[in-house]
Amino acid sequence: MPLLIRKFERKSKEELSHGVTHFRTFFKWCFCAVLIGIIVGCVGTLFHYLIHFSADAFANSNQRMIWLLPLAGVVIVAAYKYCGMDNDRGTNMILVSVRSEEKPPVFTAPLIFLSTVLTHLAGGSAGREGAAIQMGGGIGYQVGRLLRLDEKDQKLIIMCGMSAAFSALFGTPVTAAIFSMEVISVGAMYYSALVPSVISALVGYCIAIHFGVEKTFFSLTGIPEITIPSVILVTVLAGFCGLLSIVFCVVMHGTGRLLKAAYPNKVIRILLCSALLINLTYLVGSGDYNGAGMALINDAVLNGHTLPQAFALKLLFTAITLGAGFRGGEIVPCFVVGATFGCLAAPLLGFSGTFTAAVGMIAVFCGVTNCPITSIILSVEMFGPKGLLFFAVAVATSYMLSGYYGLYMGQKILYSKDRAEFINTSAHF
Repeated sequence: MPLLIRKFERKSKEELSHGVTHFRTFFKWCFCAVLIGIIVGCVGTLFHYLIHFSADAFANSNQRMIWLLPLAGVVIVAAYKYCGMDNDRGTNMILVSVRSEEKPPVFTAPLIFLSTVLTHLAGGSAGREGAAIQMGGGIGYQVGRLLRLDEKDQKLIIMCGMSAAFSALFGTPVTAAIFSMEVISVGAMYYSALVPSVISALVGYCIAIHFGVEKTFFSLTGIPEITIPSVILVTVLAGFCGLLSIVFCVVMHGTGRLLKAAYPNKVIRILLCSALLINLTYLVGSGDYNGAGMALINDAVLNGHTLPQAFALKLLFTAITLGAGFRGGEIVPCFVVGATFGCLAAPLLGFSGTFTAAVGMIAVFCGVTNCPITSIILSVEMFGPKGLLFFAVAVATSYMLSGYYGLYMGQKILYSKDRAEFINTSAHF
């Protein structure tokens, strides 16, 4: 009997010790996540306003700011060279740092901040989420160093920073938290980052809202009734969006490789591509394909209107911009490509252009990022819950039919998309 009592006491002490450890870990990450959320949320808010200022300045100049593109390009190349980040891999470096011993350089956040603003100011075609991931991950890592976190906790705080920055810029906190855990390794989410990612995303979102940043939300109209024919038609659209996402990835990476092979000198490459973008802008006669392209998204999703060539032109402008060496992100341009392509398909499917634009936007996003859970949550945060079934069908279809292609070389696909097996491969390009 005394032996049983001693075993019971020992077991109770072990369980109590485990419970205390979990509580201590929880409060530690609450503190870290709030701190990261405040810092990154403030930086992200400033970045948001500078990007909007840059976009407005470019639009108000009637595209004349495009003549500053060569100068902006040279400044960007020089800045990265001066800081010893001549061969910086951008977002891929942040993703790899979560899985490996590689760590973000100290200049990661300030350089991507400056270079993305310059790219938008001079009319380069790029998004902002790549900058958000790099800024958030870079700041998170540096704060983790100051807090003397160990190697494993450093990986979590990088994801924490990614969530806060993404949330502050897009106003989609749940999407931001899940994206940072899902994008690293497809098929295996980093659930240990759930608490810090959710808290930091919420804090970053609240700070952005407090300073007047409007969340990205569309009041979606034209959602059809849920019937077997309507679900089949959405599946068909999503299938084409999955194929389009492959084209998007191949063109983006192929253009970059081609330009680097043809013009190894970074300054010459960025100057020649600047000249090409200037000519393309005047040839098209519009600044719609410069910058992030939110006007094209608004026209497609809110008005159901687009031009037949819009999705191809946006892809071309973005591939040249980022392949040349300008900085920014690919996600907002991929939103534009998906929304305009989906809107274009509306008459063929018999749906409202606003609805098919929204479906195309989410389906292409899923195809290029390989993040289905994030995509479904994004559809709810961006368009509301009414069309959730259609978006879920579109996401599932695009996820499978996009194969193993992806935007990020740093992303690992751990599990097969069509078989219950472990594959552990990098995304194709």
